[in-house]
Amino acid sequence: MITKSKISITIDKHLLEDIENAANVYKMAKSKLVQEALKLWLKIKTEEQMAKGYEEEAKKDSELAELAFNAQNEVVNG
Repeated sequence: MITKSKISITIDKHLLEDIENAANVYKMAKSKLVQEALKLWLKIKTEEQMAKGYEEEAKKDSELAELAFNAQNEVVNG
């Protein structure tokens, strides 16, 4: 069962040099290094989107709580 796919990408020459250097330093294949970098990038972006969503929900909850508080205050104080 094949679990890997081959892709072709175009990247800046300096980035390729950095990848090659890092692969040598960490003694890993370039494809493995790039795969790990992409996994990390996807994880970070997903977490950023989740945090943004949580912040938006918290803002909505805060606005709803303020609205409920004001309505309750009007009922109590007439």
